[in-house]
Amino acid sequence: MAVQDPYEVLGVPRDAGQDEIQRAYRKLARAYHPDINKDPEAEDKFKDVSEAYAILSDPEQRRRYDAFGPDFRRVPEDVDPDMWARTRAGAAAGAGRAGPYATAGGYTGGFGEDIDLEDLFGGIFGGRRRGGGRWSAWSPSRGADQEAEIEISVEEAYQGTSRTLTLQRPEGTRNLDVTIPAGVTHGQRIRLAGQGGSGDTAGDLYLVVRIAPHPRYRVEGRDVYTDLPLAPWEAALGTTAGLPTPGGEAKVKVPPGTSSGRRLRLRGRGLPNPRGAPGDLFAEVRIVVPPEPSETERRLFEELASASPFDPRRS
Repeated sequence: MAVQDPYEVLGVPRDAGQDEIQRAYRKLARAYHPDINKDPEAEDKFKDVSEAYAILSDPEQRRRYDAFGPDFRRVPEDVDPDMWARTRAGAAAGAGRAGPYATAGGYTGGFGEDIDLEDLFGGIFGGRRRGGGRWSAWSPSRGADQEAEIEISVEEAYQGTSRTLTLQRPEGTRNLDVTIPAGVTHGQRIRLAGQGGSGDTAGDLYLVVRIAPHPRYRVEGRDVYTDLPLAPWEAALGTTAGLPTPGGEAKVKVPPGTSSGRRLRLRGRGLPNPRGAPGDLFAEVRIVVPPEPSETERRLFEELASASPFDPRRS
């Protein structure tokens, strides 16, 4: 399955650094998040932005996209991008043309004419010719890799979960139990070896993880964002507040004089990372006043209003 150009989706140059990519992603994710943007097309755009970020924020996926182009996921993972680049350069030189990449399905990536991945893989790996003088990619024939989406909740992304998939095969239908590990991110691909298309050797099945929109949490990469409602006196005087997180309740220390909109960071309380440091959780303060103040509350607010010189419009 070809993907949209992630650089175009995020509006960043091909040599963009991770900081620039992350800034572009956060800006677009906020603009198109379904909880914020009620446009019917916003959810699809949010998915496109998340998919683009999943590719460009992962050094290996980005490297493979840069080498193989939009169909990079069709390329077996044991094909080295550097070897491909050298082979591509030789093939392009022999044909009198050059460009950044070619992909299966005839994507030119700047070549003067189409170059098919299967054509070049046949030359690289010694495949046999088939009808029309084209090379097959593998000999014996290998089943096609397949891709499917799987949607999970934020809590499932944090804790890990399992799913039972129903696979349609020529020989009939069968169920496959799949374990989704803790710490998966939106757009991450899970490889199920040998569960793809049939052939002399079965292809692989790739599950693309989608983290569903959540009423409380917003996920960016491994970082989790949520609101922290506070009473006016809690924000003014400081407090320690309980806060639900995907991993259970956490205690947040709120310093005195905290204003609405301030973000309090809880290090390591975002999504776990099996290969490194976990993400962080950011609690954004939202000051909530009593909707119907009691007589006592109203009197105290009036006393404060009379005694305090504080003017938020001048501070």
